[in-house]
Amino acid sequence: MPETIFKVGVLGATGFIGTPYREEIKACKEARIIALCARRRDLLEAAAKKDGASCITHNWREVVTHPDVNMVIVATPDVLHHEAIIACAKEGKHVLCEKPIGMHAGEAGEMWEAYRESTPPLGHFVPFWTRYVEVFRLAREIVNAGELGEIRSTVFRWHNPRPDNMPLTWRDDPSLSSAGTIADVGSHAYDVVRWIINAEATKVLAHGETLTPDKPDLGAINLREAIEKGQSTSENEVARKRGGNFDYASISCEFSNRATGLFVLSHTSHIRKFLAPELELHGTIASLSADRYSGKVILTKANNQLETRHELPPSFDFGNRFKSYVFPALKPILEGSRSEMKHPNLEDGLRAQQFTDAAYLSALEGKWKQM
Repeated sequence: MPETIFKVGVLGATGFIGTPYREEIKACKEARIIALCARRRDLLEAAAKKDGASCITHNWREVVTHPDVNMVIVATPDVLHHEAIIACAKEGKHVLCEKPIGMHAGEAGEMWEAYRESTPPLGHFVPFWTRYVEVFRLAREIVNAGELGEIRSTVFRWHNPRPDNMPLTWRDDPSLSSAGTIADVGSHAYDVVRWIINAEATKVLAHGETLTPDKPDLGAINLREAIEKGQSTSENEVARKRGGNFDYASISCEFSNRATGLFVLSHTSHIRKFLAPELELHGTIASLSADRYSGKVILTKANNQLETRHELPPSFDFGNRFKSYVFPALKPILEGSRSEMKHPNLEDGLRAQQFTDAAYLSALEGKWKQM
């Protein structure tokens, strides 16, 4: 039998993110789920039976301090990340922490500091999955090879339309969610662009709006349930409320290499994807577009002739992310290595949080914000 290297506890075990993560972990021979934490007993008991977990609890501390757990998945609402991650560091647990990693950059910085100098070394992974999309990896190779020249401008579009009638979730609540759409998809978008062009934003100017009309208020339901109810054709007479967070933003920025950037982010139902490439990079020699939905990486030069450099199958899922990315990245650290972390980690989470914090404040104040 293969050795069980990863003994996992999951916080937010039955939510939109925690549920598929558990399925992927169970398919990995080197991992075993030990403990689960969630707020709803019905879902928690069903999950424990399915996973063979020996510990189920509503108290996240029981997972973090469990003697048999050596890795904790933090897949809770944003407001619950910081305290749990700091406790994990004190207990010597390796972590995967969902993004945005904190409610603001102050929390994110403390989390990164808690892990950066840990002895023995502790692994930390932040799931910026967009880095693992093949068209974006290829775009990075082309940039690094100098084929575009010096990058002068970037554009990234991230539209994630939700159903018209989808009820409110914790992501609509500013007391639970870091910055709505700006932090949710904006952290992914910013991370992949900074990773591709190897530059950080230095200042931002943002416009944010809540474009979706009032939503049904059904109380504490998870995102999967909300999407299913939003897709239902039945009309229920329930109270409706406006979401408290931005669900649309356009963000201009300047990067440390003096390139300009534009991010257009949305969760509204009427801003749809597939119409334009997600990523554009414009350099002194050539321009590039990359789009996971078409699978195409296209270059154009001064003569305006298009060259389809890569044409791949459309990418809509990542397969087993723990088997392919998380566990291979963290295994050397569990074995005591202090080698450079090339996977997305809490430092990357901090950089993304600094960007989304500045963008959110800019949208509120209507002026440029320095990073």
